[in-house]
Amino acid sequence: MRWKKKAIRRFGDPRLVSLLMPDQSNGKVRLKFFLLAGAFLFLVIGLANPQIGSKYEEVKRQGVDLIIALDVSNSMLAEDIRPNRLERAKQAIGKLLEKFSDDRIGIVVFAGEAYLQMPFTQDYAAAKLFLGNVSTTNIASQGTAIGAALETAVRALPRGDKRSKAIIVISDGENHEDNATEAAAAARQAGINVYTLGIGTEQGAPLPIFTNGQLQGYRKDAQGNPVISKMSPLLLMEVASAGGGKFVQASASDIGLDDLFNQINAMQKSDFGNKTFTDYADRFPVFLSLALLLLLADLLLNERKTALSRRVNLFSGTKKA
Repeated sequence: MRWKKKAIRRFGDPRLVSLLMPDQSNGKVRLKFFLLAGAFLFLVIGLANPQIGSKYEEVKRQGVDLIIALDVSNSMLAEDIRPNRLERAKQAIGKLLEKFSDDRIGIVVFAGEAYLQMPFTQDYAAAKLFLGNVSTTNIASQGTAIGAALETAVRALPRGDKRSKAIIVISDGENHEDNATEAAAAARQAGINVYTLGIGTEQGAPLPIFTNGQLQGYRKDAQGNPVISKMSPLLLMEVASAGGGKFVQASASDIGLDDLFNQINAMQKSDFGNKTFTDYADRFPVFLSLALLLLLADLLLNERKTALSRRVNLFSGTKKA
């Protein structure tokens, strides 16, 4: 508008120029300016997407308490399942975590003894970090103390609805040391189902020896023959039977954790509490609608005086808008 006024002054005397444009309405020119300015203002506010008002919604959280007891003995380094038994089990657990929603999970690692690697959590990203740190060096004493792992898992499980609690033991079942079937039966009496996953093959594979991540050879017995580690399904079947669960044997193509989780997921779930969601209402449609209305009004409004305004000007003898 300032530029237009300067241009008119350069062209001639504004009063004389106004006589050359008798039908122009200065009031409408100003009105169109404010319409455009208002449309621009509402457009900017609408693009900022203001959220005004909120509502609170409570959703019940239900899930299963699950402990995964993972064998980290040296026999889990056997490569009959690639890349090896332990790494393949960790990969399967990581994929299983992606299916969790409100389920709580803890991890117990065991060899000759057992301890809780990760307490119960619903932070599955943190669970993957804990899982990444699991290796055969976590426990110095070697063996396969499944009974100790079950006892540690039972102690870690929180009290509450026992029908929604389960333990999955992942092991090759080799070199058994304690009475795992009695521990599984005790867990079942406490309302905790015990499932077992046998990882490895019954044909077995030699045990590699690594130094600083480099393969140095394979373990040999006193006669110089390679030590072959074989998966022992019988023990794991007995543990699953005593624990009221199911035994699944892994293969090179399918570890079997998905099948076990589907069975556990079908169990009656317990309520963990309520989760509160805050939902804000988007108000951008209101401001964008106002901007479009102002733009439409600007397009429909011309700068010419109305017939009534021209008659009033003729009667009063003035050239004002």
